[in-house]
Amino acid sequence: MHIDRLFAVAGSALDAQRQRLNIIAGNLANAESTRAPGGGPFVRRDVIFQPTGPASPFRRVFLQAFGSTTEPQGVKVARVVVDPRPNRHVYNPHHPDADAEGFVQLPNVNVIEEMTNLLAASRAFEANLTVLETGKTLMLRTLEMGR
Repeated sequence: MHIDRLFAVAGSALDAQRQRLNIIAGNLANAESTRAPGGGPFVRRDVIFQPTGPASPFRRVFLQAFGSTTEPQGVKVARVVVDPRPNRHVYNPHHPDADAEGFVQLPNVNVIEEMTNLLAASRAFEANLTVLETGKTLMLRTLEMGR
């Protein structure tokens, strides 16, 4: 793999994980929000990743000529989706948003699940940062060998 592809793949993964971290942070910040702009409680969001498209046709021909059939691809956030799970219903008759029976609709955000997702996204971000740092070190040492 060429060093430019290494940087492109790791860079795209960093950007995708950054977006994922932002969505998770929004979920955590609104875990108890009973009023969203569209009405009703906040609804949990999640990201859907998608591999980025292959390189130019010339590069594919070049790779095939040297016996490689696949090229490393990057990743991007294809879309942000709304979680279809139902809201939580909690009995709290003193809450200003409680219904006539005293129940409040709270977001479908599970804080433990979000913290787990936050940890996984953070580790994925760190791993891709390490790939970039290793690539940079490799490139600098290669340049030093040429001196």
